[in-house]
Amino acid sequence: MSWFPGTMSCKSKVAPSVDFDHSCSDSVEYLTLNFGPIETVHRWRRLPPCDEFVGARRSKHTVVAYKDAIYVFGGDNGKNMLNDLLRFDVKDCSWCRAFTTGSPPAPRYHHSAVVHGSSMFVFGGYTGDIYSNSNLKNKNDLFEYKFATGQWTEWKVEGRLPVARSAHGATVYSDKLWIFAGYDGNARLSDMWTISLQDREQACWEEIEQSGEIPPSCCNFPVAVCRDKMFVFSGQSGAKITNNLFQFEFKDKVWTRIPTEHLLRGSPPPPQRRYGHTMVAFDRHLYVFGGAADNTLPNELHCYDVDSQTWEVVQPSSDSELLSAFQDPLDNEMTSSQGFILMPSGRLFHAAAVISDAMYIFGGTVDNNVRSGEMYRFQFSCYPKCTLHEDYGKLWENRQFCDVEFILGEKEERVKGHIAIVTARCRWLRKKIAQARDRLKQKCKHENAEEETVSGCQKETSGGSARTSYSQPLLEVTIREAEAQPFEVLMQFLYTDKIKYPRKGHVQDVLLIMDVYKLALSFKLSRLEQLCVQYIEASVDLQNVLIVCENANKLQLDQLKEHCLNFVVKETHFNQVIMTKEFEHLSTPLIVEIVRRKQQPPPRVYSDQPVDIGTSLVQDMKAYLEGAGLEFCDITLLLDGHPRPAHKAILAARSSYFEAMFRSFMPEDGQVNISIGEMVPSKQAFESMLRYIYYGDVNMPPEDSLYLFAAPYYYGFSNNRLQAYCKQNLEMNVTVENVLQILEAADKTQALDMKKHCLHIIVHQFIKVSKLPNLRSLSQPLLLDIIESLASHISDKQCAEMGSDI
Repeated sequence: MSWFPGTMSCKSKVAPSVDFDHSCSDSVEYLTLNFGPIETVHRWRRLPPCDEFVGARRSKHTVVAYKDAIYVFGGDNGKNMLNDLLRFDVKDCSWCRAFTTGSPPAPRYHHSAVVHGSSMFVFGGYTGDIYSNSNLKNKNDLFEYKFATGQWTEWKVEGRLPVARSAHGATVYSDKLWIFAGYDGNARLSDMWTISLQDREQACWEEIEQSGEIPPSCCNFPVAVCRDKMFVFSGQSGAKITNNLFQFEFKDKVWTRIPTEHLLRGSPPPPQRRYGHTMVAFDRHLYVFGGAADNTLPNELHCYDVDSQTWEVVQPSSDSELLSAFQDPLDNEMTSSQGFILMPSGRLFHAAAVISDAMYIFGGTVDNNVRSGEMYRFQFSCYPKCTLHEDYGKLWENRQFCDVEFILGEKEERVKGHIAIVTARCRWLRKKIAQARDRLKQKCKHENAEEETVSGCQKETSGGSARTSYSQPLLEVTIREAEAQPFEVLMQFLYTDKIKYPRKGHVQDVLLIMDVYKLALSFKLSRLEQLCVQYIEASVDLQNVLIVCENANKLQLDQLKEHCLNFVVKETHFNQVIMTKEFEHLSTPLIVEIVRRKQQPPPRVYSDQPVDIGTSLVQDMKAYLEGAGLEFCDITLLLDGHPRPAHKAILAARSSYFEAMFRSFMPEDGQVNISIGEMVPSKQAFESMLRYIYYGDVNMPPEDSLYLFAAPYYYGFSNNRLQAYCKQNLEMNVTVENVLQILEAADKTQALDMKKHCLHIIVHQFIKVSKLPNLRSLSQPLLLDIIESLASHISDKQCAEMGSDI
């Protein structure tokens, strides 16, 4: 959908990040959304392919982005190696040969290319004549191409050089070129080298001393830099291809393998192991596309969130799948019913780069070993991350506004919390809290004869209090079956849906998570059960397996005990385990069980029963808002005089406005009037805002987005995620069917540019709009605005035609 003729272009953007303007007054008198050319989020577009007269189809090449252009260098066309330099202008969607002078690098493939300043640097690769199979060798030369002059120059570097290689990884960080791993013609490598790109005369290669969990020697893998770290995903490592993701800290020169054991069953898994794929960084995400995965060429786009350490498969927008074969690349209108698949097919040895908020993919080898000359564009999402889990996590860490205190175990240790969060997440604890509250209420009735005291006590314990204060005594709940340390881990899970990953090989951490697992079983928290099992199983090793096994036996945790026994009797483990001192001190029944298991392993039992992964934080908070938390409401929000019960702790966790209010004073009558500046939102928009506060939901009708566009300023949300969604919602979803409702909302919120846009649609689609029943219910000023817009758009010729009809 395009709003205005000619606004769609290859450089189109969607929902650009809107920075907070803290000088903005709470009362937003005028709202300017600055609508411009737009592009659907997560949309693939097929751009004009490279014409054979410009350059050959290819794979094993490189692409880099500089300003508004993509530069393609080298590769092979299936017969010969190439060393031409092609340029694709993303504004004009046009191909040409880049201007060059000087001596370019020899034809090559599986080299690397990076951009630093106003130059491209090409390193290494495989050269020679593949057609005649002569003079084939790897290179370790370094060339610079200056974009401004087109000049190619080879850097002659003195001193020690990296071993010649191809299919390596390369990136730029801190004005240096970093080279990692690759293939030297005989073996795969795992070394790392760096060279400063600031001064050619002083430059020298330096080998980096790496530490930590260094990736295995590999080739045909991509690297990407995000959050000041370099990431390596999958690739060929001897006969073994893995799907591990590693990160490299530039400052400390330390590698870390990013675990996937913390991912709950049912969560999206990492991509399949593969090689010949691409990976680019955008914002806080890594995007992996293509490659060869177990004899297939998948074309899903995988996204890794660096902050949450989770993978997901990006679902492309619906208009990515089919588009007119005769569509102009600059025109978003269908011109023919004949279509083709818009998404790129699976491929390997292609190349990718990022310009602005889009990824460009070019070339590669597709089915039947065919080289491609296609160019595709993928529009990223530019939304700030959801801070729901972090906001509730801060509420737990700060222990502000606590209204319940748990008395735990024989030592009667005390842990504070928030009734709203705990009762939303755990039915077992909800029942305990309800019982404790009822007992307190009964105690107040018996001990206090005065009506005022009784009334005050009832208000404190029943919710909806007129003078509820966090200085009042906390509701005490006794839980004898829980000790403080594992209970605190459980509480952290209730607030954040996560628990800290145990330190690898640290027995005490593993034993702690086993105690948490025992509590999860008792409290019937299926999601926490699954997390604990995965964490523990991933942490079991040769040093701790017997201790974990004995503890599992003691706690009657049969699933974990079974895992430990199977681990011990493995051929590669058994001899090492039975030679340890821990085995000598193992209980006799366990020793007998291990020996018998080694002699006669039990038959494997496969269950086709689905695993109950429990409910997530989002699902629980959604149910809580929709009625499950009604009995625990302790504040009333008034929207234009209409009451809406809510929960203080949740409001304070998600909004600095409410947090400051509840910290400094409490409303005398327990009620808070709701507005956004001077404007009172519609009831529907207010419910959309509550959904965002409680569980991060951003789905709403476009008219709600107008009311809530300024809400992040006024209510002090952690970031402007809601605002970015509101803007994109308004840009993409104004239709003839809802234009009148949005016109009303735009008029009420003084969103002048949106009001102008709605009038534009009404004028150009007036025959359809005139049939809408809502037209008759518009206010007189809005009807006059429509008439005035119609009058200003009717030409003299149209007036004459209307006059002749009369």
